Amino acid sequence: MVERTHHHYPRKSPRHYQHPVDVKIGDRFPLTIKKLGVAGQGIGYFKHKVCFVPGALPNEVVVAEVTKVHEKYLEAAIHRLKKTSSDRVIPRDDYALDAGGFELENLAYPAQLRFKRQMVIESLAKFKPRGYRHYEVRPTIGSEKQYGYRNKAQFQIRQQNGKVVAGLYRSGSHEVVDMQECAVQMPGIMRVMRALVDKIAQLKIPLYDESNHSGILKTIVVRESATTHQIQVTFITNSPKLLKKHQLLTFIAEKLPSVVSVMQNINPGDTPLVWGTETIHLAGDSYITDSLMGLDFHLSARSFLQLNPYQTETLYEEAAKAMELTSTDTLIDAYAGIGTIGLALASRVHEVRGMEIIPEAVADANQNATLNNITNAKYETGSAEELLPKWRAEGLHFDALVVDPPRTGLDNKLIQQILQEKPTKFAYISCNMASLARNLARLVPTYRVDYIQPIDMMPQTARCEAVVKLSLNK
Repeated sequence: MVERTHHHYPRKSPRHYQHPVDVKIGDRFPLTIKKLGVAGQGIGYFKHKVCFVPGALPNEVVVAEVTKVHEKYLEAAIHRLKKTSSDRVIPRDDYALDAGGFELENLAYPAQLRFKRQMVIESLAKFKPRGYRHYEVRPTIGSEKQYGYRNKAQFQIRQQNGKVVAGLYRSGSHEVVDMQECAVQMPGIMRVMRALVDKIAQLKIPLYDESNHSGILKTIVVRESATTHQIQVTFITNSPKLLKKHQLLTFIAEKLPSVVSVMQNINPGDTPLVWGTETIHLAGDSYITDSLMGLDFHLSARSFLQLNPYQTETLYEEAAKAMELTSTDTLIDAYAGIGTIGLALASRVHEVRGMEIIPEAVADANQNATLNNITNAKYETGSAEELLPKWRAEGLHFDALVVDPPRTGLDNKLIQQILQEKPTKFAYISCNMASLARNLARLVPTYRVDYIQPIDMMPQTARCEAVVKLSLNK
């Protein structure tokens, strides 16, 4: 867990202590939208109470209709637009405001890029790492592809109102929005997904029922290689048994030639996690192959790869630029996954050492090194507090560090190890601006923030990626 930073705020003036706002579900009122929230929803203030309105844009005036009343804030829907933003565009997906993952599809792309830079600035202001007001936050680097870029779809499949549906959950619920099309997904993924959904309905394969945790098939995951266009399908099931499996595999083999790998992942019971721990090989290869920065990578079902392959090279180049790598450097690749970052940069340094706590990912990383004839990169299973002292004891001197943690940010023990080891070159890749700002509060003043470069990896969503160049203070 990341250690929380405690802040002491000045006492609020008496005007902030209001009587409860008398409002109920269904009430309507005019509302001026001041800004976007971290989830991409419009934010306005009704009698000094925050009101979140999905789909509303800054500087718009809406008639808001209250949908939920909370002690400290309201949720509302747009009943009517009174004043429309010049940045409003027509979404390509009809369900852009219903399902998660399309929050900004009604916002012109240049405005999306400005919003993502602003997310960085507001997160810094919230967690206040030392000197944050003087950090250089650069303009967001946009994605060349703003639609059709996403290389993986992870759709829930359910029986709703007598019909088999597959898609993402409706915002704030467990009702699945049936997605016949999806503008941000690669087209090949959606063709395979809809063919599978139709066949599953025809075969009457029992689908998972959340009300009593019965049924078999929970989720369909379809991943496509941007370079080879090979497709991998994974069926996530409530039990090891997959009824009508033979008929389903025969259909895939005969009708879906782009599918070269079929897997099953077992994730029993009621759990917020999509994936279980056991994965079974059903047909074809156990992986698909994708290419990145001139290298080939084998992707198994659970391998992590950035969802926007067209922008991934930009991300990695920015990380390399931030570290100013030389041929004499030893690079530590923390949170290495299947080794994409370290292997992509191996030709620019003397040696790469990678760490990852998932043994299967480490095996994939070392296999990918062999696949590309890379001999100066080695990956080991373990955490930073275990491996960095071990490598030091073995006589390894390392100069550069790249980290690409999950949304929760850097592990507290890794932060302690970084501050102890003090690598001189340090690039922090982050997919969560809040955890980034919180971690920077710990890393500064041992390090200084030279700049933060936002990069848009997921157009049409509120998510932002950033590369931070950190330099060791003398």
